[in-house]
Amino acid sequence: MRKHYDKGFKAKVAIEAIKGEKTIQELATIYEVHPNLIALWKKQLTDNAPQLFEKSEKDKEKEEARHKEEELYKEIGQLEVENEFLKKSTGRCTGQNQDGRTRAS
Repeated sequence: MRKHYDKGFKAKVAIEAIKGEKTIQELATIYEVHPNLIALWKKQLTDNAPQLFEKSEKDKEKEEARHKEEELYKEIGQLEVENEFLKKSTGRCTGQNQDGRTRAS
């Protein structure tokens, strides 16, 4: 029957192998794992390490969406200010108060 090791355990052993403080054989004895497995985990870790520092497509899309959302909120704020200004200036021209009632002359 094959043993299954969780990701955390594999990472821990692979990091120790990369450190080089103990040989793969010593680590195999300590963790009761075949040396070939430790060598494999070490290789997988070193091969895939650069990908840990790259942004995934999903992360890029989320960042772009967040940026677009911020821009839209700014635009909404600007349009609200312009709308209020136009309401006030239109009221002055037509002789109406801000609440829409006609001013007494």
